[in-house]
Amino acid sequence: MDFNAYQQTLATELRGRECPFPEAEYQQRLKHLRARMLADGLGAVLLTDPSDLFYLTGYSTFEVSVHVALVVTADTLTLQVPSIETGPAMVTTRVDHVIGYRWEGVGDVLDPLAHALIGHGGKVGVDYWHGSLRQGVLEGLKQRLPDTQFVDASGLLKSIRIVKSAAEIDCLRHSARITGQGIEAAAAAIRPGMTDNDIAAIGAESLLAGGSEFMSMQPIVTVGLRSSVIHTNHKRCRIEDGDTVFLEFGAAWQRYTAPIMRTLVAGHPSARMRAIFDGCRRVVDALKASMVPGRTFDSAARAAEQVMAPLASEVFFSGVFGYTVGAQFPPSWVEGSGFIARGESTVFQPGMVFHLPICLRIPGQWGMGCSDTVLVEEHGGEPLTANPWRLD
Repeated sequence: MDFNAYQQTLATELRGRECPFPEAEYQQRLKHLRARMLADGLGAVLLTDPSDLFYLTGYSTFEVSVHVALVVTADTLTLQVPSIETGPAMVTTRVDHVIGYRWEGVGDVLDPLAHALIGHGGKVGVDYWHGSLRQGVLEGLKQRLPDTQFVDASGLLKSIRIVKSAAEIDCLRHSARITGQGIEAAAAAIRPGMTDNDIAAIGAESLLAGGSEFMSMQPIVTVGLRSSVIHTNHKRCRIEDGDTVFLEFGAAWQRYTAPIMRTLVAGHPSARMRAIFDGCRRVVDALKASMVPGRTFDSAARAAEQVMAPLASEVFFSGVFGYTVGAQFPPSWVEGSGFIARGESTVFQPGMVFHLPICLRIPGQWGMGCSDTVLVEEHGGEPLTANPWRLD
């Protein structure tokens, strides 16, 4: 059978079987989005970010390199996928329409997509800032729909996704539990003579055995001077006595990730290591105390900067004290709907969830990273993860 016949058979046998949330959850999300579309004068929204599609429909797959699209109008949802994604589209969603195209036939994409957009007003919102929006698709649609205005709606769904529902928070709690188990297993195994790959393998095994799905980022492990270099990962490096071992893990539960950073020392931490570690803890504590509904992200960043000030000239820090997490796909678990940093005027609301990635690096020596994933509640940030906050 071809992919169209396959789709029809699956629709009869397995339609929506693996959709992660009840229909009422999706209807609530769509209600918020459609209200924003109406307020902004949008007849339709074209979405291509896999996490946006998942958020609104449940669509989930490990293949995120192909073109997929969701057309949202006032009363319909149309999902477009290549032939190899017919299975996930049928099993994980309950959308109104699924239209397929030949995996090898990208020329089949444009006409059906244009047809799905016709008749829904002259203004279509798209996310110009996400890498999943292919230039060829957008230009082809503009040629086919010359009377349609395509406008930047990159912040539209993010402003809704940033506040998590009770069901989403429950998924993040599941992720936090598995993440903690995995990072504890890796931490307990650290010994001089092992390699960073050995530790990553132990952590990955624990995460997967604990119930994690395929992760948005694989376990991150760096040792010694390599831990002073931001965004490096395991590369067969031997752990020596006294080395720092940096760990950053994030299990996926229904695609939701609650990450943790930990740093341990293979041996006895030096006084300087303990001082930097204590600095990380003070910064996280200051952030949690500042994450009060009604206060701005900027104000929390400034409070954290004050605490970090005694170390600022010695250590490298990225400048982002927190970023939102939720449902994501590779290559990152960063949701992108909010950042705790200077100049960010968004205010905290109950239900927002942030990873607080406080990593302080002394270039050429070592890095010290410790974090929790934190839920914004009425009186500040409450950890969903359970970082033990110890170096040895």
